Amino acid sequence: MRKERIIHGVSIQEGGRNVYADLSYPDPEDMMVKAQLVTKIGDIVRERGLTQEKAAELLGLTQPKISKLLRGQFRGVSERRLLRCLTSLGRDVDIVVKPAPRRRAGRLSVLFSAEAERRHSLR
Repeated sequence: MRKERIIHGVSIQEGGRNVYADLSYPDPEDMMVKAQLVTKIGDIVRERGLTQEKAAELLGLTQPKISKLLRGQFRGVSERRLLRCLTSLGRDVDIVVKPAPRRRAGRLSVLFSAEAERRHSLR
């Protein structure tokens, strides 16, 4: 059960771990994965100081598509396409399939290797 508080006469309800589920989006788990991938793409583009035009060229997208992507408008862009963007930006992407605990169904999650990111930035 979520906590609810009243602050200055406004009811505030604590959200869960997935904002897309909180807002009743269809396929909230998929949306969260895409959001995480897009966030990482945006981080890399900024770290490298790429313009939208240069990023678009590098990623094989149009500048308007990059602009939308970096503003969080990623409906219609597949996870596979986002993974290709990451590899084009010099990142290895590993997909690991492992058994889920018996108490729940399997899930899809994204983990970014902090150590690998640190080593990559030192190059």
